Formats: sequence, structure tokens, C-alpha cells
Amino acid sequence: MANEPTPDHFSYMRQCIVLAGRAKARGDSPVGSLVICRGKVIGEGIEGAKTFNDITFHAEIEAIRQATKLLKSMDLSACMLVTTHEPCIMCSYVIRHHRLHTVYFGLSSGEIGGYSSKHTILTDDQIGIWHKPPQVIGGILSDEVRELHV
Repeated sequence: MANEPTPDHFSYMRQCIVLAGRAKARGDSPVGSLVICRGKVIGEGIEGAKTFNDITFHAEIEAIRQATKLLKSMDLSACMLVTTHEPCIMCSYVIRHHRLHTVYFGLSSGEIGGYSSKHTILTDDQIGIWHKPPQVIGGILSDEVRELHV
């Protein structure tokens, strides 16, 4: 597992930015996510909480739902997540449950983030029922992601 972004990670993030633009265009928060397994996109998600009137329609969760359906497994330990924004606390729980090995994100989510807030669900290694935390790499194309908010 590489912990430094490669050209592929930047390409995946650009795909996430396109997905986030679709979410923004329909009135949702501009968040897009991909699950990648062995170099292949197996799940994509766009934020849909407002569209579907359901807070669980976060881009990360939607991408994970697609991936688990395709693989017919809840074990995504061979997969990584690329997402425009740091996964929130809810999404971080889902990521941990499904064992994704690496998370790449663009912008921090601040006080609701599962990595940068005081509730570090994404990287907490004190929760005994979970396997080891994923590697987390932030700041990928952050300027481009920030442009989604103007």
C-alpha cells in the first residue's frame, strides 16, 4: 500500500470532483466518492441527503453500497476510497466496518470529520471489534475541491 498519492489517485479524485459537481447541480452538498479495488472502480457515489431526504445518502456510503453489492461481500479490505471531502463520523464508521485499507480525500470536514475532529473514528485503534484503521491521506487536489464551494 502506497501512502503517497500517485497519478492514479489524482485521476480518481478528478472523477470524484465530477461526481461532486453532479451532486451540487441537484442541490446537494458537493461530495463525490469512488471505491477502487485492484485498480478498478467498483463503486461510485454522489451526495444525496437532500435529494432523497435521507441523511444516509452520503457519497461514501453510496460508493460502498455499490462495491459490496458488486463483490457480494462486506469485506472491502482489498479496496481504497477516494472522496472529495474527509469522511464524516457516520461515513467513517461505515468505512471501518467494511475494512477499506486506504482513504484519500480532498478537503477536511472539520468538527464532523472522522479523521480531523476530536471524534477520530476513522483512525481510532482502541475499538476492539474493528481491524486496524485505514491509512488516511488528505489534501488531494484540495484547491480544485474547494472550487466546488464557490
